[in-house]
Amino acid sequence: MDADTRPGPHGPGHLGAVVLLARDGCALHHRAHGHRDLPRREPMPLDAIFRIYSMTKPIASVAVLMLMEEGALALDDPVERHLPEFAGQRLRDGAKPRRPVTLRQLLTHTSGFDTAGAEVDPQAAADLATFARRVAAVPLAVEPGSRFRYDGINTDVLCRVVEVLSGRSFARFLRERIFEPLGMGDTGFTVPAAQRHRIADITSVADDGRRLLANARSAEAPGIALRGYDSGAGGLYSTAADYLRFAQMLLDEGWWRGQQLLSPRTVALLRMNQVGHLDVGNDLGPGEGFGLGVSTVVDVARRGRLGSEGAFGWPGAATTYFTVDPRERLVALLLMQHLPRGLPADPPRPTAAFHNLVYQALER
Repeated sequence: MDADTRPGPHGPGHLGAVVLLARDGCALHHRAHGHRDLPRREPMPLDAIFRIYSMTKPIASVAVLMLMEEGALALDDPVERHLPEFAGQRLRDGAKPRRPVTLRQLLTHTSGFDTAGAEVDPQAAADLATFARRVAAVPLAVEPGSRFRYDGINTDVLCRVVEVLSGRSFARFLRERIFEPLGMGDTGFTVPAAQRHRIADITSVADDGRRLLANARSAEAPGIALRGYDSGAGGLYSTAADYLRFAQMLLDEGWWRGQQLLSPRTVALLRMNQVGHLDVGNDLGPGEGFGLGVSTVVDVARRGRLGSEGAFGWPGAATTYFTVDPRERLVALLLMQHLPRGLPADPPRPTAAFHNLVYQALER
């Protein structure tokens, strides 16, 4: 179960990691490995804070589903019903789409949005309202619902829907409706100055194989906002202990210590494969489908690693992973901080080895 921090043929391995496994709500393994900082002077603390990037997306999805349960929205609502700026969107060839983009398509990354090459960069926006307006001004790449293409644009448009329907900033909604009820005190879009010494350095590799701080917004200034707006697509910092609470709530069908954040039927819907009728290309692994903000295992044999059908989760760009396995009553978390560039000098991705070690350990 140890994270490999030994030197390899192309340079040093990963700096360090925090691993947390829980079964039936009880921690089986919670250990820190390696170093927190690039000079390798400080051991990785158990309560280290990580940029979880796309592991923010399942949290954003839960926010949307909370509003669904309250009757504020329906999954098949057109986005334009809640964000009028999306009315009248066209395809790139100028044609009118057969149907408008829906909230379900945002949750499942089947909206047809693609802002690559757009004149105005939505991700440079200072707030979610501006972000949504910029996305709405870009023609759709394909018919809504016709293609799965993983893109954080979908999630951040949903975050603006949450703001409009709740009358609160997205950060405040998450804090009041998810983080405070779950006791996730170390999770947020920024890190208080007094806690920034706990943030793990985020690394990448140079062309010559040297390890260096990543070219990321928060690498030189850990704890600052990762984007100019509250990005539900990838903006949160968190810890293993905090994220376990969120994952455990999903494992327990929406319950957490006497509070019901979501209904069991809604959690079941979240993890159902919603894209089985579509070609998912390379955006998902073999044997995987996609629910409402999480991937889900539909074929263990095709996936090529140990696990269970119906297990679900999602990774983050900087080598963070979580899995919830209802059959085994298991939550598994691996948090590291490396942004791979796809170069030979990058440390090997630990995903498959981590999953195999977790399930092998369950048999002992």
